[in-house]
Amino acid sequence: MGKGTQAQRLMADFGIPQISTGDILRDNIARGTDLGKVAKGLMDQGQLVPDQMVNNMVGARLAQPDVERGYILDGYPRTLGQAEWLDSHLTSTAAGHAPLVAISIRVDEQELLRRITGRRICPVCKHIYNIYSKPPKQEGICDFDGSPLQHRSDDTEAAFTERMKAYNSLTAPVIEHYSRQGRFREVDGARSVEQVTAAIESSLKQLRQAVE
Repeated sequence: MGKGTQAQRLMADFGIPQISTGDILRDNIARGTDLGKVAKGLMDQGQLVPDQMVNNMVGARLAQPDVERGYILDGYPRTLGQAEWLDSHLTSTAAGHAPLVAISIRVDEQELLRRITGRRICPVCKHIYNIYSKPPKQEGICDFDGSPLQHRSDDTEAAFTERMKAYNSLTAPVIEHYSRQGRFREVDGARSVEQVTAAIESSLKQLRQAVE
C-alpha cells in the first residue's frame, strides 16, 4: 500500500490529522463546487491542479485548530512552487512549531501502476483496498461497513502515465529542495505495510533530531 495507507497508520500512531489535497479536491468534486468542476477536468487527464488553488486550500486547512499538535501532509507539496510557498507560509504563521520534514516512499513504476489501477476505496470509512494485493472479502464491498467500493476516475493507466510525466518534471525538484536543507528521507515502499511504517517513523525521528 502507498502513501494514503501510511498516512492513516501515522494518524493512528501519533494522534494527528492527515491533510490530503486529493481528498479535499474530491470532496469539492462530489459537491459540484466551482473548484471541483475545474479540478475534475484536470485530474481525469492526470494533470495537476494549479499551485495557487492548491496552496489556498492548504493554507485554509492549516488554519484549523486540530493541526496545532502536528499534521501529515499527504501528496503535498507536489511542485517546487508549492514547497516554497509552504516554507514561507509556515515561517510566517507557525512560529515555535517544529520544521516540516519530508518522506518519499520509493516504489517500482510497474508496481505503482498495479497499486493505482487496482485501488478501491470505501467512501464511508475511507478504508483502502487493492484488487490485486489486498482485495475485500466480498468483491466490490467494504469489509467494515458494507458500502460499495469506489474506483477513482483518475486511477487509470492513461492518467497514471500523465501523472508520472508530471512527477518527473515537477515533483522531482521538490525532493532536491528538501534534500538540500537536510529535511528529506526516502524509504523502500516494496516492503510490507508494517515495515514501511516502521521505516517512516524511524526516518521521522532521525530528521527531527537533525533539524531541531
